[in-house]
Amino acid sequence: MALHLSQTGAPSPHYLDLELPSDRAKLADPELYLSQFEDRLVILDEIHRLPGIFQTLRGLIDQRRRQGRRSGQFLLLGSASIELLQQSSETLAGRVASIELPPLLEAEVMGSAPRADQTLWLRGGFPDSFLADTEADSFAWREAFIQTYLERDVPLLGPRVPAETLHRFWQMLGHHQGQLWNASQLAAGLGISGQTVGRYLDIMVDLFLVRRLQPWSTNAGKRLVRSPKVYVRDSGVLHALLGIRDRETLLGHPVVGSSWEGMLIENILSAVPSRVQASFYRTAVGAEIDLVLETAPGRRLAIEIKRSLGAPQPAKGFYIGCTDIQAARQIVLYPGDVRYKLDPKTEVMPLKTFLADVLPEETR
Repeated sequence: MALHLSQTGAPSPHYLDLELPSDRAKLADPELYLSQFEDRLVILDEIHRLPGIFQTLRGLIDQRRRQGRRSGQFLLLGSASIELLQQSSETLAGRVASIELPPLLEAEVMGSAPRADQTLWLRGGFPDSFLADTEADSFAWREAFIQTYLERDVPLLGPRVPAETLHRFWQMLGHHQGQLWNASQLAAGLGISGQTVGRYLDIMVDLFLVRRLQPWSTNAGKRLVRSPKVYVRDSGVLHALLGIRDRETLLGHPVVGSSWEGMLIENILSAVPSRVQASFYRTAVGAEIDLVLETAPGRRLAIEIKRSLGAPQPAKGFYIGCTDIQAARQIVLYPGDVRYKLDPKTEVMPLKTFLADVLPEETR
């Protein structure tokens, strides 16, 4: 989670890492300590370690606003929890804006190394994982991240669920990557109730670890699927959960297609404005669209994701779905480099072309 109260700040910002006991100790009297930095941006990292500070920040912000300084005061960084977001929004209402900082995206790594997009897919977007010297080092970092996050960070963020149980649940979601949510099936695997497994999913979604993509729901004349699709958001974490250590193992794994689909969906949804509505389309008789973006009222993009270089031909159900939703554009994303027309209404292109050319055109 990243919370910011300004767009720019004064030179030489003052930084505190609240993971460090020494920095937390400086804030024993936060009003006294922070008052000495009235003319500087103060960065408070790992803010979830000190959630009680929001009330003090409110008073300092209001005092400075009365003096004419309305921005550039504080930058708050930390892991996300629904309780922390709610508390900050309530205490600092009208004084705070929230920004989700996703892991590295394809547009940010292209050109950094040969086949950087493939490295990003395998290792995921956490910088220490992506930049590791070897595949083994990257995999070890992700395994350690999963373990420490579940054992140390999640309890600090609110949920009181055994780390081992959440780990098994996360792993099961990985095996069902991109599939329809089936609470009863997952509940049976964990030996818990459907209501409890639904609560676990809410936790993982609230912590930005899992994406719940909702189904299209406005076509009353069709028998539509009502369950959401669920994705582990970072592909590298997904692969670590499933024990996939290298590219060869990934290419031979049953999750390969849904893993690539999930990575592209994350890249797209991290780039679209918040006003764009995202969903998938599926009917009981087989019409299906991987991703639907409503970029303006009544204007919809139908996106099919194919991990195939040779003739990435959508199934008949895609075209039926496009007719059902009255798609303005029909787009097939594939891992090649060339943009071309598949037929008069359907265009094939790589993700980088979609993000650089199509999306800005559709959302400006």
